[in-house]
Amino acid sequence: MIINGQTLDLAFRGFKTVYTEAFDQAETHYDKIAMTVPSSSRDESYGWIGQFPQLREWVGPRHVKNLAAHGFTITNRTFESTVAVKRSDVEDDRLGIFKPMFAEMGTFARRHPEELVFSLLKDGFTAPSFDGSTFFAADHELEIDGEKVEVSNMDAGSGPAWFLLDTSRALRPIIWQERSGYEFQSITDSNDPHVFMNDQYLYGVRARVNAGFGLWQLAYGSKATLNMTSYAAARAAMMDFRADGGRILGVKPTVLVVPPALEAAALQILNALLTEDGGSNVWANTAQLIVTPYVKG
Repeated sequence: MIINGQTLDLAFRGFKTVYTEAFDQAETHYDKIAMTVPSSSRDESYGWIGQFPQLREWVGPRHVKNLAAHGFTITNRTFESTVAVKRSDVEDDRLGIFKPMFAEMGTFARRHPEELVFSLLKDGFTAPSFDGSTFFAADHELEIDGEKVEVSNMDAGSGPAWFLLDTSRALRPIIWQERSGYEFQSITDSNDPHVFMNDQYLYGVRARVNAGFGLWQLAYGSKATLNMTSYAAARAAMMDFRADGGRILGVKPTVLVVPPALEAAALQILNALLTEDGGSNVWANTAQLIVTPYVKG
């Protein structure tokens, strides 16, 4: 068969269709815990992180909040995945043998945000947040009633880490930033240097994205044994979180994130009607469960 532009176009559309179908069908959870922010430049600054525009009684002039008080920048990163297809395989119409590869490319592209977002939770015990402390820390500093106090959104321990999050608000614990989405591309021009020298066509995916921390008050990280006692303590701590000045934020945990090793313990807490000793389980259905290997330490 003599290869021509129509054949190449059909090959590209066929590969893209397989890629797109797999991309659309892949199950993801990152959008349940992260707020998506479109990006229009190399990086984005989040000066408003940590500011809470709560109402106060209007006495005297307005109190203007400085949204640049907390500086935090997320720089976009470029990611790619590229495969080569022999020109002779396209000429011989052997496109079917490559469909599983392009399906996997679509699946991995769709799940890539999953990896970045949930891995960020895992790293939250050592990576800094906007206030200078690590995202999960025992020493987040707030000013309450004119005094500096330290607030903890973590529980130390030696077990696998688990995370309790409030995802019910416009702000989220994690920011997912997109400069350019996951684009399927190709090089099939016979005069292209790579095609000419290697007798190969190139197909790939490119994206400019990144993930960063949002509000630490909307997240609690624990390495203590996951049971009803530690779960209840984490919920109570989160619901008492405050903004600078001491105002209650009204945090309500909605999502429990665990690695596969803690799935059984999490299901016992959130799904079982009875406790292990036969009593009523008051914590059933109090949060949505997400099990993901990307938070495994």
